[in-house]
Amino acid sequence: MEAQILAALDASVNEFHGDLRRVYLTGFSMGGYGAWSLAAKNSQRFAAMVVVCGGIQWPTPKQIKKEEPYKAVASKVAGIPIWVFHGGADRNVFVTESREMVKLLRELRADVRYTEYEGVAHESWDRAYGEPELATWLFSQRLNGQ
Repeated sequence: MEAQILAALDASVNEFHGDLRRVYLTGFSMGGYGAWSLAAKNSQRFAAMVVVCGGIQWPTPKQIKKEEPYKAVASKVAGIPIWVFHGGADRNVFVTESREMVKLLRELRADVRYTEYEGVAHESWDRAYGEPELATWLFSQRLNGQ
């Protein structure tokens, strides 16, 4: 699936004369899991990423394994500017998924922002994608800062 995603991305960039320095990755819920995975394997391709209520693995809140795979993914995506959003009351994808990734990214001194919506459940994407600063932040990012 990831190979197909990248092939479709390449075809779209080519057909519509996209700027390879401004390719952004985003996903929410299961798409957020996919975004983390795709970025970890292709970090050199993305100028920035936005992850909304996504995660690395499907734990219960107390089963976060800090060493693997979280640390491995964090180390691979630390060079990408990232904005992570999550609802604090999410019972589908536990908020600990985002908190752990943000913690590890900050330890790596990555350019990461985190917004947690208190009392919001899983459907946090409307608020996240509606954030007034998101588009300005996202579109100001360029691959390798170019």
